[in-house]
Amino acid sequence: MKQDKISEAVVRRLPLYLRYLNELTISGVQTVSSQDLGDKLDLNPAQIRKDLAYFGEFGRKGVGYNVHYLIEKIRQILKLDKILNVALVGTGNLGRALSNYSMYIRDNMKIVAVFDSDPSKYGTFINRLTVQPMNELSETVKRLDITIGIITVPATEAQNVADRFVEAGIRGILNFAPSVIKAPSGVRVHHADFTGELLSLAYYMDHEKS
Repeated sequence: MKQDKISEAVVRRLPLYLRYLNELTISGVQTVSSQDLGDKLDLNPAQIRKDLAYFGEFGRKGVGYNVHYLIEKIRQILKLDKILNVALVGTGNLGRALSNYSMYIRDNMKIVAVFDSDPSKYGTFINRLTVQPMNELSETVKRLDITIGIITVPATEAQNVADRFVEAGIRGILNFAPSVIKAPSGVRVHHADFTGELLSLAYYMDHEKS
């Protein structure tokens, strides 16, 4: 298998599979078919089998997939079999909510440092983490082996924060600011665009009336 031939769409579907498989585990389900997965996730079962086949043979024909085994394998594929330390910049309402969101820990992604440019916030606490000034970012990233950065600042500040992340050695950035940021090759950027999703949803609300 060559990782560079696997499309982004495939990688983005893997967390969907993992989320549902975790639900099955809670319900005590031990095996699941691609048809069951497809029905639940509104996906073509053939597409699910193809997605998983990129990474190996995890199921048995006529039996399906062992839920626990498939969870383990998908977690390995997504690199969730080890702790990934995360830094967050921007301690407004969204930043605080994300810092307090405990589900990251279950998936071995842990926010271990939070930063802000507002001196009045320095030394305050969010989920037992001390808010740090931006001039401590680079040293903290290296000391805590942080590989992912989250941006929750106003749009006008997002690119500057992204640049600081890159300079510090961050390799993945999740941007919640309503702006497009740029990063050099080797640094992966994903945008979480709440506004764009709401605007596109509004379009469908009008069209579903007709």
